[in-house]
Amino acid sequence: MPFFIEVILPLSLPKPFTYAINEAEYGFIKKGMRVAVPFGRNKIYTGMVTDLHQNPPQLYQAKEIHQILDDFPIVTETQLKHWGWIASYYMCNIGDVYKSAMPSGFLLESETLITSKKDFDVSDIQLSDDEYLVYEALQKQSALKVQEVSAILNKKATLPVINKLIAKNAISLQEEINEKYKPKTIRYIRMPQELMQQDKLSGLMELLSRSQKQRDSVMYYFQLQARDKKPISKKQFTEESGVSSAVIKSLVDKGVFEEYILEEDRIQFEKDDNSGFELSDKQQEAFESVKQSFDTYQVTLLHGITSSGKTEIYIKLIEEFIKNGKQVLYLLPEIALTTQLVVRLTAYFGNQVAVFHSKYSNNERIETWQQVLEDSEKARVIIGARSALFLPFNDLGLIVIDEEHEQTFKQQDPAPRYHARDAAIVLAGMYDAKVLLGSATPGIETYYNATGGKYGYVQLTERYGKVLPPEIVLVDIKDKYKRKRMTGHFSDTLNEAIAEALSEGRQVILFQNRRGYSPWVECMTCGHVPQCPQCDVSLTYYKFKNQLRCHYCGYNIANPTHCHQCHSTDLSTKGFGTEQIEMELKGLFPAKNVWRMDQDTTRGKFGYEKIIDAFKNREIDILVGTQMLAKGLHFDNVSLVGILNADNMLYQPDFRAFERAYQMMVQVAGRAGRKDVRGKVLIQTYNPLHNIIQQVTNNDYPAMYKEQVYERHNFKYPPFYRLIRLTLKQRDYEKLKNGALWLYNVLSENLNLPVLGPEEPAISRIRNEYIRTIMIKLPQGNSIGGTKRAIVKILDSFDAIPQYKSIRVSVNVDPY
Repeated sequence: MPFFIEVILPLSLPKPFTYAINEAEYGFIKKGMRVAVPFGRNKIYTGMVTDLHQNPPQLYQAKEIHQILDDFPIVTETQLKHWGWIASYYMCNIGDVYKSAMPSGFLLESETLITSKKDFDVSDIQLSDDEYLVYEALQKQSALKVQEVSAILNKKATLPVINKLIAKNAISLQEEINEKYKPKTIRYIRMPQELMQQDKLSGLMELLSRSQKQRDSVMYYFQLQARDKKPISKKQFTEESGVSSAVIKSLVDKGVFEEYILEEDRIQFEKDDNSGFELSDKQQEAFESVKQSFDTYQVTLLHGITSSGKTEIYIKLIEEFIKNGKQVLYLLPEIALTTQLVVRLTAYFGNQVAVFHSKYSNNERIETWQQVLEDSEKARVIIGARSALFLPFNDLGLIVIDEEHEQTFKQQDPAPRYHARDAAIVLAGMYDAKVLLGSATPGIETYYNATGGKYGYVQLTERYGKVLPPEIVLVDIKDKYKRKRMTGHFSDTLNEAIAEALSEGRQVILFQNRRGYSPWVECMTCGHVPQCPQCDVSLTYYKFKNQLRCHYCGYNIANPTHCHQCHSTDLSTKGFGTEQIEMELKGLFPAKNVWRMDQDTTRGKFGYEKIIDAFKNREIDILVGTQMLAKGLHFDNVSLVGILNADNMLYQPDFRAFERAYQMMVQVAGRAGRKDVRGKVLIQTYNPLHNIIQQVTNNDYPAMYKEQVYERHNFKYPPFYRLIRLTLKQRDYEKLKNGALWLYNVLSENLNLPVLGPEEPAISRIRNEYIRTIMIKLPQGNSIGGTKRAIVKILDSFDAIPQYKSIRVSVNVDPY
């Protein structure tokens, strides 16, 4: 009787493939285990088992698997079900979801390059014959592919050999160094127990009488032992005592110290015993209301103004769920936010907190994955950005989605283009868990669901500690320019306010949602603007690097000294970004420390931490930043927030522009005056009477909501209609134009729905590919499943037309 398994591959394929196994393997393999399987001519991939059965495939001969990679499932059945939902709802391939959900350390491929480790000493470690052959081959050439290893060893099952070599630290993989998980080890030193007795100590000192340094280090060891009462790592000892490792080595040789190695989790947190706190009356009221709301609703919206102390309510709720043995997932829109939150939560929950996001290395992510899977004490609360949604939870009880309105919860590219908030609500439904959405400026759809009775609704209208909301002052810069009261991009009002705040020892945050020095450079003689040769955008000027850069493809050139068109030297920069603001501030306040926080300054794993910690420790006086600053960061000493130009947020070609501008301004304003002093917010604008700006000034969310919902209803937008956007890309302009038109015509004929397009987006060419978009609108209550099936059918027939086969079509459900 033949046996088969269904396997998902980490490739953009719509369905699993069937592979043959023998009876013993059939008895061992379970759903959620990984297997190495051949695919295509001679490639090997790490596949995920989703089903076991005895029905041979009809259309092809099932190949045999190479080997089983796991002893137990590393993915739960609920996860597999959730992946299936994401693939069908967001109209993408299950292979895309699998590839996106797993840490890449779990996905070895035959194309992976292997290189040898420089510091590996073959004499120290025992290698088997096969391992030695691979090691020897790597001494002769710099890198090998997994396929080449199988040729060297003359056998197919090479992945175990490679995995063993990685575990022995003999080789590394090109995709990410230390690809396979290896526990982190730390060297510690201690004094042998027999030397610690009273009578032996005097003899010990005599033994060391000739070397002052050795005596000092032993004395220092006793001091550390008395102070910390915990194991002393070799690194800590050398750093604190200033003793060189040579001295320690000679003490080890004499038997005074001995070295030992402990395995340690990469991420460890200390609990702070003074972290307890009491909720204020209003918070307590909201906390009780949330618990009551959970009795009736699965999802509850906590609508609390900025600085009303939502995090404290989350912490108390998390505590209740942990006590009942449940796991809690805490989702944040930005990695920058996890930095501050981790500090607050770990002080309260200690090592029960785990963190999971893309700035962590592969090893750290695999470690967290395993802790969540084993339901260990170390991962009761998981903090993460949207990818943490894919972890293998056992007993999920609560999902907290903080700043739920943020657009960064939506993944744009590559597929799966899922929205973490919506996918989390579905995941919670599978575990029968509760969801708490928190925001000072909820998304319009969320508020619509909450007021329409679909979600529970709890409001928190008072700032913590009864601090008054910030005073918002509008500055009309059209008038200021007219009266010549502007210094660079700063009005005299903003200048004075900054000077006053700094003289009181307070800190200032300034917001400008453009990075770089200025968005474009223009020739004042002929009007020519340098463009990116591969994208349909002007190049952004960076003064610090003296170059022009494209924000879409990374193309850059040195800053030109004369116009490329007419050779005039009269070039001028137009518009302004964070870099220009930073330079102007250094001129206005030379004695103060000015820093900026944008995508360019926060590269690297600890980019955010460095800036946030320096600002918190008051080493920075003025922080200039993009929208990274607008989100839930908490600084006690900020009394002034300045928005340098509110208008460039308002006039975007997007039906959400006004909603986003309102949210952004209210959130930025919320960074001011979070402790005892009332903060101040200055908004510079050319249009102070604009409805949105007036609603921000009065903190009037209901008025903004009412106005936007009325517009959305009239123009068929969410929450009344669902949107599906098709994006077509191709290097050949004519081919794309004809293909997009064909697709539009077939969609409009077959779907009884509004279809808009084919439209050229604002940026109609990126990386030499032309772009067209088609928008489909589905009324609420319409069968979305049937419509999606019809769209997939039409896309399949589009793909079958030879001249359109090279046009890439991507589908984005709920694109905004």
